[in-house]
Amino acid sequence: MEHSHERFTAASRSWDRPLVTVPALVGVALVGGQLPSFSTPATLWTLGAGAVLIWLGLDRRVSRRPAAPRLPAGAGWWLLPVAVFALFEAVTFVADAGHEFPTFSRLMDPVLEHPTARSAAWLAWLVAFWGLARR
Repeated sequence: MEHSHERFTAASRSWDRPLVTVPALVGVALVGGQLPSFSTPATLWTLGAGAVLIWLGLDRRVSRRPAAPRLPAGAGWWLLPVAVFALFEAVTFVADAGHEFPTFSRLMDPVLEHPTARSAAWLAWLVAFWGLARR
């Protein structure tokens, strides 16, 4: 009986390897990069891809990577610049500061106009999300 369970587990994880997941993530990123920014299809594609990755992360059939070692106590200070940046982004977005104090997303708009750059950003997002889902 144990032997059939091991075979089922091995068969169900046959897709969970770089030879399968990397082309799948690249394909999703290429489709997502071709969609117009802030359109309904792009929003639905993003929500769908995120939902699938969340589902895979919660599923027990995905192989897990070991947890990262704990950071030293001084590493928390690196959160200060991130928090200041996030606060600046939020304030300029809410205040609609315009071109005087542009948000990071507004500065990235000229770069992300090109489908190739959008696909690369999509791929970076998917790889980071997939890494979190496997933890």
